[in-house]
Amino acid sequence: MPLPLTHDDPAALGPYRLIARLGSGGMGTVYMARSAGGRTVALKTMHPGIAADPAARTRFRLEADAARVIGGEFGAGVVDADPLAPTPWLATEYVLGPPLDEAVEAAGPLPEPALRALGAALCAALGRLHQSEVVHRDLKPSNILVTAYGPKLIDFGIARAIGDDRLTRLGAAVGTPAFMSPEQATGQDHDAAGDVFALAGVLVFAATGRAPFGHGQTQDLLYRVRYADPDLSGVPDALVPVLAQCLDKNPFRRPATADLAVRLHDGTGHFADHLPDALLAEIARRASEVWHVTPQRLPVPPREEAAEPPPAEAVSRRRVLLAAGGVTVSAAAAGAGAWAWSRRPAPEPAPPVVGPSNSLLPTKDLDSLWQRQVADPSDDLYPALPMAVGSLVAVRAGQGLAGLDAATGEIRWASDQLESTWQVATDGERVVRVVAPEGSEGNLGKTGGFPLILASVDLVTGAVAEPFAEFTDVNGVITYNQILCLADGVAYVAAGRGKYDTYWVASQSWSLFAVDTGTGKRLWSQPLPGRRDGADRLLFVAASVVGRHLVTLQETNDGKVQVVVRDARTGAVRWEKPLDGRSPGRLQLPLATDDRHLYLGTGRLEALRVSDGSQVWESSTERPGRVYGPPAVEDGVVYAVEKGLGLVAVDAGSGRVRWQEKGGEGTQADVNAAPVIGADHAYSRRSSELWAIDLSSRTPARSYRTTGDRFVPHEKAEVTVALGGRFLAAFPLE
Repeated sequence: MPLPLTHDDPAALGPYRLIARLGSGGMGTVYMARSAGGRTVALKTMHPGIAADPAARTRFRLEADAARVIGGEFGAGVVDADPLAPTPWLATEYVLGPPLDEAVEAAGPLPEPALRALGAALCAALGRLHQSEVVHRDLKPSNILVTAYGPKLIDFGIARAIGDDRLTRLGAAVGTPAFMSPEQATGQDHDAAGDVFALAGVLVFAATGRAPFGHGQTQDLLYRVRYADPDLSGVPDALVPVLAQCLDKNPFRRPATADLAVRLHDGTGHFADHLPDALLAEIARRASEVWHVTPQRLPVPPREEAAEPPPAEAVSRRRVLLAAGGVTVSAAAAGAGAWAWSRRPAPEPAPPVVGPSNSLLPTKDLDSLWQRQVADPSDDLYPALPMAVGSLVAVRAGQGLAGLDAATGEIRWASDQLESTWQVATDGERVVRVVAPEGSEGNLGKTGGFPLILASVDLVTGAVAEPFAEFTDVNGVITYNQILCLADGVAYVAAGRGKYDTYWVASQSWSLFAVDTGTGKRLWSQPLPGRRDGADRLLFVAASVVGRHLVTLQETNDGKVQVVVRDARTGAVRWEKPLDGRSPGRLQLPLATDDRHLYLGTGRLEALRVSDGSQVWESSTERPGRVYGPPAVEDGVVYAVEKGLGLVAVDAGSGRVRWQEKGGEGTQADVNAAPVIGADHAYSRRSSELWAIDLSSRTPARSYRTTGDRFVPHEKAEVTVALGGRFLAAFPLE
């Protein structure tokens, strides 16, 4: 649907006058434009800031090349392009028809004759690409435009030559999870057979209105794509075996596009003859609509008036440090999208609008400072968390660890060694990891012979340094060996001895020990409870050192969690306490602690004294029946999201509520994500946005579009780092 131009959109690009916006993302914007002779085109641009990246320009040029390969018969024909301009642009024909997802929404699922005609035509389009040794890699309903003359493929932003992996992004997995092939979901090579898999998913969607593997979190989707059977209920019976073969996990068993086209349709009749009347009417409506669009431009948004200074209050130590350094964080860059992200300053936010419900709404025009596409860790039990280390963000992506500049998002290094998120730890200045012993690959079922090796990671190159410790009394290749945490020059490690199996515990005994990272000496070792054979979980969910105490959340064999606090100097258990009603999956986050207390949410909110485990306070005393997300603690205040309300600030010592979010906009706040606390704002996830809550006014100040579902602060770079939806991104931390 055409939208008005913004105040800072150019009037023209090349010989084309801009008429309206069709969509915007981090790489650039797509406009409706017209030539001097009156021809309407879709004009795709790249942000000038992104154009400075040679790899991004190369991708833009390859997208234009792929669009030319597909041609006007099966795609939006290329009319003109200037990939060398300061603002690179690509003009294609303006296709008169809706995207397939909007077509299904407007006219309902397609009947079998339309499905067969659509599938055969898409086979021909993909065949054209594959004959030129190009694969699409992102075939999905929104990238297929339905016209009266046949479907057209668009958006070749991640298309590439078969076998060419030079432009693969960090972690390798690219595409849209709901329509990925299994090989694409694991970061492997996606060839023509992968496009066939995606095509079958598209046809399932066209027949039913849903993807074959459902919807949900990225990790869940990718798991189902790789291991689950597709849901073909609602697909016409005659097409079920055809699409089931296309959705085979083994790419070698999928049919080629030419064979599939023959099985779908005999080629008789015009494409429009097979479409339902409701869809033809929608195509006709859109075809006539294009001639009635007139240029409109939004005015410059008003600047925010200076607010009255907040009342004097105690200033936190961190706020003093930030102020003393003269630190300011610029507004986040505009435009979030699928590939690259702009550093163009966003306009000043408009004042909050007071609605009928007296709610103060944040502005919606700010997005990430930078983003990078990453692959979700493969075969990880626990979701990866970004790690703030020095000036870097370290993250497990695909099968390796990567280090990025936290301020700019520049990739400093990326390793190709297999690592697990639970076998890498940082204290904020150093990264330590478990190193796979040489020759240990393929040793399933063996009982030993490989030591446990610990080494630091060079933060400049990402290379593994000379190991500082090696232990032969444990089996170094057991999958569930774990570095709990790293603190004060000591690594706390859980390791097993006995038989090694890839995906479960088998015939193993376990111990917890502390290792001096300077000398490599084992400072102490303590036995751990045995795990039942076939267990597929880690022993420890989270851990942190608080003074002289090692605070851990330890999972039991019955799937429950208990707090176990040990003397960090000896490993002796000081106290333990069960956490009833809290599932391990929701506790896989950094612990919220200060020098006296452990703070727990994900249900009721409570404080436990680290020294003896006694409960200092819990939320039901003041607010019975309320449900809270995981907490964060800063300067004597505990922050957590209260379900149905939003952000709540609680006194860390007494548990009394100091304040709660105002404005009524916190009802959708995510109770699965811990808030991130800055000097002046707290950041809370809501649906597909990260909201900044002003700590002075207690009201939403602004929001940022994000795919992230895991957030950590990087105080040195003054950014909030987000990971999720196959993207790593940074937002202000103010």
